[in-house]
Amino acid sequence: MLYITHFKSPLGKMFIGASDKGICLFDFEFRKSIASIMKRIETQVGEPFVKGYHPYFDLLVTQVTEYFNGVRKEFDLPLHLAGTSFQVSVWNALMAIPYGETRSYKAQSIAIGNLKAIRAVAGANGENGIAIIVPCHRVVGENGDLTGYGGGLPKKKWLLEHENKYSGNPDQMSLF
Repeated sequence: MLYITHFKSPLGKMFIGASDKGICLFDFEFRKSIASIMKRIETQVGEPFVKGYHPYFDLLVTQVTEYFNGVRKEFDLPLHLAGTSFQVSVWNALMAIPYGETRSYKAQSIAIGNLKAIRAVAGANGENGIAIIVPCHRVVGENGDLTGYGGGLPKKKWLLEHENKYSGNPDQMSLF
């Protein structure tokens, strides 16, 4: 079964979804592609989302609240990454980007061992349905510009500034 509920974050209402394998959805309610992301997860898992409770929700809410309070810099959550093998490899590479740091799409392509996959990496980032925990907000343009974010660029900027504030590395995001 796939369970779904809501979480009120400092950035607005977010969906939380979980299976018995782990968190499979944590994304902004009004994201343009939320319906297609949810459909992809349902298709991959073979079950529809149903409103309800899963014990993983408590763990996620605790850790995300700590993140928003500037206390947590790494997540320790069971994740159910429902995507193609390529998407999962991109999402795993995203989780290797340290808190308070950014990488370019090119650097992410290199991290997965395929320099020519820059556009495909950007596409997989856009299909990420586990915001913040799978930190696609940490990927920026080659020149450091904020580019593409499913939740919108203001949310991406907020997340990067938030992490900069608590990272202990004040010069990392000086471009803002």
